[in-house]
Amino acid sequence: MAKNCSLPQHYARIKYNQPNAPEAISQALASLFPFSLPPQDILVLCIGTDRSTGDSLGPLTGSKLLAQAPPFRVLGCLEEPVHAANLAETLEEIQTRPPAWTVAIDASLGSMEGVGLVNIGPGALQPGAGVYKRLPQVGNVYITGIVNVGGFMEYFVLQNTRLSLVSKMADVICTGLFLAISGKNQKAGQR
Repeated sequence: MAKNCSLPQHYARIKYNQPNAPEAISQALASLFPFSLPPQDILVLCIGTDRSTGDSLGPLTGSKLLAQAPPFRVLGCLEEPVHAANLAETLEEIQTRPPAWTVAIDASLGSMEGVGLVNIGPGALQPGAGVYKRLPQVGNVYITGIVNVGGFMEYFVLQNTRLSLVSKMADVICTGLFLAISGKNQKAGQR
């Protein structure tokens, strides 16, 4: 669960099921890249765990991206998640070959009206903040998906989040990332 550490307002808030959601995600991301980067200089860091439905948005997105053989680097997937227990080690590993730009993806909790929103903005994420963990900030740009309602018994809420919602949000985020970074109109995560 993440908290953004940059601006109080997100740059873009996109409902995952609106008809043009992937294109809106792509446009928001493309406008936040400060310069033209080759895809191989971009890292997509997908944060979360495969042990909690609500917190699986990052790893599920990572797996869907990797299934499409992206031209950019991806860390964090269902088989090898990046989570609280290994985030510091993963960040050390990243520094051995630092990217020019990092997009950090994580799930978040929000209001009832916010469930299903994909939030995009400049700056770093604070992973774990939604469940009161202190972890290093990550990313130049963040993508968070509001997967359920927060404010009370967050761990229980995460365990009772609909996988269908998380999977559909991951599909839309994948497609938006491919459109923004590689410029290819691919249906990532869909077969």
